Amino acid sequence: MADDADVIVVGGGLAGLVAACEVADAGKRVIVVDQEGEQSLGGQAFWSFGGLFLVDSPEQRRLGIKDSFDLALQDWMGSAGFDREEDLWPRRWAEAYVAFAAGEKRAWLRAMGHRIFPVVGWAERGGYDAMGHGNSVPRFHVTWGTGPGIVEPFERRAREAQNSGRLTFKFRHRVDALTMTGGAVDGVTGAVLASDPVERGQSSSRKVTGDFRLRAQAVIVASGGIGGNHDLVRRNWPARLGQAPKSMISGVPEHVDGRMIGITEAAGARLINRDRMWHYVEGIRNWSPIWPRHGIRILPGPSSMWFDALGKRLPSPLFPGSDTLGQLHYIMATGYDYSWFVLTQSIIKKEFALSGSEQNPDLTGKSWLMTARRATNKGAPAPVEAFKSKGADFVVRDNLEDLVGAMNALAGDNLLKLDHLKAQIEARDREIANAYVKDAQVMNIHNARRYIGDRLIRTAKPHRILDPAHGPLIAVKLNILTRKTLGGFETDLDSRVFGGDGKIMPGLYAAGEAAGFGGGGMHGYRSLEGTFLGGCLFSGRNAGRAAAKAAG
Repeated sequence: MADDADVIVVGGGLAGLVAACEVADAGKRVIVVDQEGEQSLGGQAFWSFGGLFLVDSPEQRRLGIKDSFDLALQDWMGSAGFDREEDLWPRRWAEAYVAFAAGEKRAWLRAMGHRIFPVVGWAERGGYDAMGHGNSVPRFHVTWGTGPGIVEPFERRAREAQNSGRLTFKFRHRVDALTMTGGAVDGVTGAVLASDPVERGQSSSRKVTGDFRLRAQAVIVASGGIGGNHDLVRRNWPARLGQAPKSMISGVPEHVDGRMIGITEAAGARLINRDRMWHYVEGIRNWSPIWPRHGIRILPGPSSMWFDALGKRLPSPLFPGSDTLGQLHYIMATGYDYSWFVLTQSIIKKEFALSGSEQNPDLTGKSWLMTARRATNKGAPAPVEAFKSKGADFVVRDNLEDLVGAMNALAGDNLLKLDHLKAQIEARDREIANAYVKDAQVMNIHNARRYIGDRLIRTAKPHRILDPAHGPLIAVKLNILTRKTLGGFETDLDSRVFGGDGKIMPGLYAAGEAAGFGGGGMHGYRSLEGTFLGGCLFSGRNAGRAAAKAAG
């Protein structure tokens, strides 16, 4: 029987698109199989803020940021904390990826028409020592056009390949098994699902209308992670992060269920570091949800005061934007799965952004006029103000007593004591009188404002939380938000998958989140942010090129 294509790619997200484009550009025939409809092409990348980790970029240099491969690798390794025998290939992928981010990544994307917003963000700032977790300098480069802007060049290339006959899309095709001949993976089988015109991100029908079988010389699994499957998240939850949350919201659609990961593992692929995961602690329930339990992440500046469910301020250096998994560990150790921001209108206006392309119409729509209004409007950006007025997790009051009462009513457990919160806020407010302080968070605010990008659009001028001139007071109940799988299939630098026996499985490749963004977990325990999309780009490119070469 003749092969249907040279390469089959399972998954039409960013990693799958990149891989398919590389196969097609090599002159090979490629089929992209995806259980969702054509409207979901691009997968999770479409919904993203479009952040990319770049090192020593022109954007950084224009802002006076001194970065280097050595500094970035130091930060990466300090965050990753590689400590297992299984970390051999993840470490090699990490080194290769940082070199890519410091080398050809920007030029490669730019040649396809990709552009970057000129102000570089500073994510995961750490706050430990120089060899610990965090970005020493701003490295979070936002795509002009956000998530759709990163998908567009690859969708365009894929459509061109489709028109030339080198690429075929098979949407609503759900893979149920990998096929093997003589120990080599040579295809996929599965079910054809009924056509369903639901909007992108909404849950689609699982009605089966037929079956299919496809053959190729290689199969690339680029099926994403497990963030939409809370049962699987809890099953893999690591003891080091405490008990799994009883209540979580989803940062990804329901179809991100890990199903293909289980199928690939059952075929003999070696899955490593499944206990490493990346979930956010600043999740808020979407007042206009697209998928079940739809949550949005707040991308906070450094000034909001952060309290646990009992009203105790989070310790240094667990400030907003500093250490996502450190914050998650602390919050889960309290015995509760939520926490609180307390802030002012002046802080929300300048410091709150919401992750997601749909929450940033100015950047997504590439409107300089709308983007400029972020710095000049009296209020916060319109999507933030919409959450403030309509979001179930927001409380707005003119005084602290009323605010605390409403916070207790929202949580329903009456854990917060007015005097306790008031004492902590007033103590912090006394530190604002001088430019030199002992309060570590206020030090962090002063440090942020030394960077021109933060001073212009991301960090409010230091002020007292209880100063009525900066009111009203705002509290936000923060939920655990599922997002990324950091572990995955162990792969070499050509994205070839290892089997349980430690040997390469002929014909099988993995890319994107299914491969832990490379090697089975190139982030180790922690991410520096802007590295998930980048990991999809890098691993998808490697997989596509290697599979095309192997196809002869």
